[in-house]
Amino acid sequence: MFLFQAEFDILTKLFANPIEVLHPFIIIPLLGQSVLLITLFEKTPNKNLTYFSISALGILLVFMFVIGLLALNYKIIISTIPFILVAFFTIRFHRKKTTTVN
Repeated sequence: MFLFQAEFDILTKLFANPIEVLHPFIIIPLLGQSVLLITLFEKTPNKNLTYFSISALGILLVFMFVIGLLALNYKIIISTIPFILVAFFTIRFHRKKTTTVN
């Protein structure tokens, strides 16, 4: 299943039968993705909202990364590395921007 298919399935179940999708590993990353989408359209993205959304999405993806390491499944490991790298460089960028402003 592709990511967009899974998200479509979750969103349709969320409005049709919300009890089926009430799980922390579904709700928290979905909330993080929604907040990240909001910060995408801000002129200057809020640092705290960005940190929150990265953390909310990171819960699921770091957990998947660990599962990939434990199972020695290179497909899972490789699929989570782009998010981890982008999150790392985004946090690093925000910290450098904060130290240069002060």
